[in-house]
Amino acid sequence: MPAAPFTRTPSAREKRSDVVLAAIMFVGAVLSAALSTVAEIYGETRAEPWTALVYAVAVTAPLALRRRFPGPVAVAVCLAYFLAISFQVPEIYVGNIAMFVSLYTVGAWMANRRAAMIVRVAIIIGMFVWLIISMYRTAIEEADKAEVAAGLLSPYLAFMLIQILLNALYFGGAYYFGERSWNAAQAREVLEQRTAELEREREVTAAQAVALDRVRIARELHDVVAHHVSVMGVQAGAARLVVDQDRERAKTILSGIEGSARDAIQELRHLLETLRTPGGETTDAASTVTLDDIAELVEASTEAGLATDFAVIGDPVPVPSVVAVNLYRIAQESLTNARRHAGTGATADVRVRYDADGVEVEIVNTGRTVTAVRPGLGQLGMRERAAASGGTIEMTPRPSGGLRVRARVPLAPASASAPESDPASAPESDPTEASTSR
Repeated sequence: MPAAPFTRTPSAREKRSDVVLAAIMFVGAVLSAALSTVAEIYGETRAEPWTALVYAVAVTAPLALRRRFPGPVAVAVCLAYFLAISFQVPEIYVGNIAMFVSLYTVGAWMANRRAAMIVRVAIIIGMFVWLIISMYRTAIEEADKAEVAAGLLSPYLAFMLIQILLNALYFGGAYYFGERSWNAAQAREVLEQRTAELEREREVTAAQAVALDRVRIARELHDVVAHHVSVMGVQAGAARLVVDQDRERAKTILSGIEGSARDAIQELRHLLETLRTPGGETTDAASTVTLDDIAELVEASTEAGLATDFAVIGDPVPVPSVVAVNLYRIAQESLTNARRHAGTGATADVRVRYDADGVEVEIVNTGRTVTAVRPGLGQLGMRERAAASGGTIEMTPRPSGGLRVRARVPLAPASASAPESDPASAPESDPTEASTSR
């Protein structure tokens, strides 16, 4: 959409100042007319003194509306001045000031720039034509005086040249300062618009930053709370079933619940400390978990009732902390979902693969048949973590039941060196290619 044309609208204060200016100019015109009459300006050919009062009103009253109607005001003032000079009304000073102000106002306030140029150029040309004609007539009248006509640079010719130079400076100054005022106002308007746009962009950026922080906090809280509460829920159910038959077994399960609660509190405290740190890194970067901690995650999952295998395929390489945290959380959320939805007797298999191009975490569980992967906060968080690490994630139902989650993150060549053989090409079920824990 093209930008709206620039216009200047006078404020209430500027309108009041125009009225004050017109009043002051009127008083000045009356005083100037009185003094000009006493000084016998124009000699015996001057008009009656009362015409000076009419002229004072005609040349100053339009200035009260100069910013609202700059073109008509300039024409009215210049016409009054032309008539006053033609009929030799005894006032010549305030009229000159009023005409200068009106021409300046056309350049500074008239929105139609083409019309503003035409009005000013027409007035200037008209005044110069009238000036030349007047000087020519006066020169003819003075031609009979030999002392005036003699010489290339006679006193009268010098006087005419001074008049032309003064008028050129007079009208040129009115034109120049009017244009400069308009350009300055236009530049100020552009600057104000850019400032407003930058302020709006700053507010949007701040709102987006707050939204991103809320998303990260919500994702981290979901991962921490959902995992530990899920484990405690399963363990509590198992303890309830065996408390009457096997008290020792129940005590062991309750100890596991206690440990899960302690871990949850520790992670929540760590999360809150990170959020309270001014200028600190994000919660993901501040976490201390690594890919090696997935082994403990698998053990906790097995103790919670979901038999889980763990395998590391390939030669481990250094992985950025943010990538490690995100992959760990993906594995954690996948196992939590498996405990919730896979059903009794389900099993899971977690594999971490390193190859020449990146690192991959795959979580496969058996159990109930999944017809479609329903979107939820957990799946949304896993997708966000994979995207934040510059990787991809796949969540697909297995025909035999259960779900397969595979997250892959590419690593820079400096972070991951290619092994001589591709261990991922070997069958996934071959236990000789991996270190396995249960």
